[in-house]
Amino acid sequence: MPAIRRSSARLANKAAAANEPPGPEVEVQESVQPSAALRAKPNRKRKTVPTSTVNHATLTAGPSENEDLNSQAGPEVFPVASESEEEAIVPAVLSFNFEEAKRRLIQVDSRFEELFTKMACKPFEYLEQVHPFRALATSILGQQISWLAARSITHRFIRLYDPSLPEKPTDEERKAITFFPTPYQVAKTDIAVLRTAGLSARKAEYIQDLAARFADGRLSTKKLLEATDEELAQMLIEVRGIGRWTGNYGAFTPATIFSNVNLVDMFAIFSLRRPDILPVGDLGVQRGMVRWFLSLHSPSHSYTLSPQKLSGAATPKAQTEQTPKPDPGELSGLDDGQESQGANGSSVVPGTSNSAEDLPSIPPAFTPSIKKTLEKVSGKPIPLPAGMNVGLLKSRLEGKKVKGAFLTPQEMTALTECWRPYRSLGVYYMWSLAE
Repeated sequence: MPAIRRSSARLANKAAAANEPPGPEVEVQESVQPSAALRAKPNRKRKTVPTSTVNHATLTAGPSENEDLNSQAGPEVFPVASESEEEAIVPAVLSFNFEEAKRRLIQVDSRFEELFTKMACKPFEYLEQVHPFRALATSILGQQISWLAARSITHRFIRLYDPSLPEKPTDEERKAITFFPTPYQVAKTDIAVLRTAGLSARKAEYIQDLAARFADGRLSTKKLLEATDEELAQMLIEVRGIGRWTGNYGAFTPATIFSNVNLVDMFAIFSLRRPDILPVGDLGVQRGMVRWFLSLHSPSHSYTLSPQKLSGAATPKAQTEQTPKPDPGELSGLDDGQESQGANGSSVVPGTSNSAEDLPSIPPAFTPSIKKTLEKVSGKPIPLPAGMNVGLLKSRLEGKKVKGAFLTPQEMTALTECWRPYRSLGVYYMWSLAE
């Protein structure tokens, strides 16, 4: 940084005049106080992280203040993102006409009109700015744990870079937090430091890999926005921890759905608001689709709610058998009870908010009144794809799955062909039919 070099040269000249060579502590003082140097140049459009943040992260794994920094290659002060990089966000706008999309779906299936009335299509109606790195990082932090544990770990992760935040914030304090570390900061943080926030070694490596890709330009808001759906998927599945699919696909409950979702597709729908995404491996979407198309071609078919919906909580069996297990080493130091909330916790998907929590949920289940909506079939429905019939759909719903799935990717694609190019909207409501 030019300002630091000029300050160091001035001090060196003074020391030389007094026949005293400048000591290494001059460099330490200058390197851990970038904000003072930047204030000497008020015209530079540059933002800095708080001094306390730099000191905390640097000194955690860095040399002692009495060591000569020039004689070793120690951890550097975290690079500071430029103003333009900090503003690289996904704008709160749609890339398509939402009203036209609704008309298209209602045209192919009139029952969609009542769905749009009953429940807002949140990702496409409540628009907010999105920070892609923040959204993806929060999603990785919340993989396969309850939302309470995810919220706690995410806050502890943020506090690594701003220790001035309250250790145990109230709900109001949590909502007021807007700070989130930059990719540059996270990429420079040792795995051991990340693990102090409750992350397993593996998840810490995932977060660091994601940060490194944003820091070096392999990923950026511009690239994500300009990529096709296929290019987007390819860019993201190269990130450690964001495979094509994550988690255990054998069990479906509201608590485990996050471990069953495709993080790539969820990011595309909830963060980038892409209109034509079909998560072919999502069990919740599959189950909702079977019910939706079965009722279209067999309105008399009984629509039943899951035991969890009727009782308001998961059964003991579901709690013991279907709660996702966190990574080894995860959740150390969390408050009592947070780790065991998985069976009753809500689902977590990639962030759509600038708030500190960044933990929005998939839509809630419909109430029993949805049965009337499903039975309101008008006109002649679009025929089922070749090879599919009412009997097959009933058998799938009754448990005769195909390799653990209610529908194959080919069947899902064929069933939703009439929804193109707005499949994301239909998918959103299928989650509400899953229970």
